Parts: sequence; structure tokens; C-alpha cells
Amino acid sequence: MTIQEEILQCKQQKDAIILAHYYVRPEIQEIADYVGDSFYLSQVATQLKEKVIVFCGVSFMGESAKILNPEKTVLMPDLSADCPMAHMADAKTILEMRQKYDDLAVVCYINSDATLKELSDVCVTSSNAVKIVKALPQKNIYFIPDRNLAHFIAQKVPEKNFIFHAGYCPIHDSMQVSEIMAQKAEHPNAKILAHPECTQNVLEIADYVGSTSGIIQFAKQDDADEFIICTEEGVTYALEQDNPTKKFFYPKTTPVCIDMKKISLEKILHVLRTGEGEIQIEHPFRERAKKPLEKMLQLGIES
Repeated sequence: MTIQEEILQCKQQKDAIILAHYYVRPEIQEIADYVGDSFYLSQVATQLKEKVIVFCGVSFMGESAKILNPEKTVLMPDLSADCPMAHMADAKTILEMRQKYDDLAVVCYINSDATLKELSDVCVTSSNAVKIVKALPQKNIYFIPDRNLAHFIAQKVPEKNFIFHAGYCPIHDSMQVSEIMAQKAEHPNAKILAHPECTQNVLEIADYVGSTSGIIQFAKQDDADEFIICTEEGVTYALEQDNPTKKFFYPKTTPVCIDMKKISLEKILHVLRTGEGEIQIEHPFRERAKKPLEKMLQLGIES
């Protein structure tokens, strides 16, 4: 019996389902029941009938799934898989901003830990942030923690007054225009597709800027045969599945999230067998952290 067959057997025995982010290893995406970006997976997590969710991603994703589904068991194949940006804001600064600005909404990128969600008015993802910020009644927007995504949204919603935080994704923030343009020189017909977590100078040379799912959709629908991808390289699996005749290139320093790559088939099988890696969130705290997530799901549909 292969490890994939063992995982399938364990899933059936434990009434489990596997969710995976686009950035995990290809073999994980291949066996997952649902693969997507943060917003899609948040939506899916609220609609599952299975009792056990195995979340193949980083810690904030498992936390969000547990917050939205307190009655379910949420297992993380590797509890050490984390997102540095998820901790790049703090309660003290949030409270200071609430005192400093009237009519303020604290908008929390879903790539944040639960302690930051608890103190926020609404969560957003890169795919729904513009839509949700436009729908908010508040004039002042304190966006945490990602500065690059915040600046991208601010340009799209000029009627709001943004207060920027200093957080960033180390993977997207480190991409260099020189490396991207070196690829462009080798592949002059390739279109540049960038995630809004990239810096402004990268976004300025891009043919398309959007979420991971947006990048995948653009590559599928566009007539171009070559693309330079400015996001984490795990998205290659979905891009090649959808576009077997198209070619995809990355900056010379390949953007790799080491934490996302910690997830393995062996670790998935282990948590299914043992129940280890369970996410636990206490009730009062969970209810407070749940409100901005629920508001995101509501505004993401209604606005």
C-alpha cells in the first residue's frame, strides 16, 4: 500500500478531510480534497461535514479554521510551520491607533495570528481586501500587518485614509526588480504576474497584480504562452495543471516559503493516525477572534 493509499484509508476511518494551500509541496496538493488561497480555504472550512480537518499550511490558517469551526478537530501536520508576518503587529500599537484616530477600522490581513484578529474589526485576504475596505463605513483604515498589501489597497481605495504598519512577507518583499527583468530579457514575450505582497517597484513592472488565485486565473485565461511569476513557487503545480502547454519562470532567487514546505505526506499520515498536532483555542478568546473572520466572509459575499 502506498502512503497516499494509507492517507485515504485513514481519512475515511477518521471522517477527515484535507485542505491545502497553493504554496505547499505538489504531492500534498495532489492528495488534498481542497486546494486554494486563504480566502477560499476559509470559506470551505465553514461548509465541511467531516469531523476532522487536516490543514496543510501554516499556523494562522489552522487557527482560522478552528476559530470558524470550534466543534471540529483541526490538525496541523507540522505545528512549527509558521508565518513570520503573522506576528509583525502588536496589541499596544493597535490600542494606540484606536485612541489616536476617530472613525477607525483595524483591518487585519488574514496572515496574522489569532491574538491580532481578536483586536481587529475585520479580516481580509489579498483576494477580497479592496472589496471589503471599500465597503467599510470608517474613513480611517489601520491595516495590519503587511505594508505592501496595504499600499496596494490604498491606491485602489483613495477615498480612505490609510495608516500603514511595517510588517511584510519575507518571501515576497525580498523579490528584486533586477532579477525579474533578467528573466524578462531572456523571455521578452513573458507577462509578469505579481502578488500584492511584493514591493511597489515590483508591482509597477507587473502586467497583472493579484492574489495567488488571481494569478492562477489570469494565466489560465490569458493568451500569452510564457509568464514570470512573482509569488511563492508552490503555485507552479496549479499553474501547470491548468496550462500544460504554457511555461512559467521565477526570479533567479526562487521564492520559497520554507515553512510551507515543512508539510509532508508522512506528517499528514502521522497526525491522522495519532490525532497529534491539534489546534486548541479557548472559548472566550475564540469568540472574539471569530467576529472579524465572520465579518470578512459576510462582506466578501455581500459588498
